Amino acid sequence: MVVKTEVCSYSGFRIYPGHGIKYVRGDSKSFLFINRKSKSYFHQKFNPRKIAWTLLYRRMHKKGTLEDTQKKTKRKVSKGAPKAVVGASLELIKQKRNQKPEVRAAAREAALREIKERAKAKQVGPPPNRRLVQCTVHRRMRSVRA
Repeated sequence: MVVKTEVCSYSGFRIYPGHGIKYVRGDSKSFLFINRKSKSYFHQKFNPRKIAWTLLYRRMHKKGTLEDTQKKTKRKVSKGAPKAVVGASLELIKQKRNQKPEVRAAAREAALREIKERAKAKQVGPPPNRRLVQCTVHRRMRSVRA
C-alpha cells in the first residue's frame, strides 16, 4: 500500500496524511507546513537556506548525500613524451632540465645584471634641452626645460 505524502513548503520534509498545517495566503496560494515551527519561520520570512535543519540547507551544503560516502576515484592520465616548443628543440629542453640548479641560478643572475646595466645606460642624464634642478618643496631632483 502506498501512502500519499505531501512536502512541507518551508522545510522540505514529508507530511503524512492527518498531519501538518495548511495556510492559504490572500492571493489564494496555499502552503503546507509540517509543524508550527516551520509555519512560524515562514511567516517571519526566515530563509530556509540559512536554517541548518531544513532540506534546502542540507542540499546547499552537500550534507548526507550518497555521493559523499563513496569517494570518486580519479583516473591517472598518462603524460605524453616531451615535445619540442617553438624556439627550443627537444635536445635543448632536455639539456636545460638536466642542468644543476647552481648553473641555472648563475645564468639567471648574469641575465638580470645585463638587463640592469642596459637600463642604467638609458638613464644616464636628463634628455636633451632639459637640465636637473633641485625642487625646493620636496628636496629631490627634477628635470626642467632649459
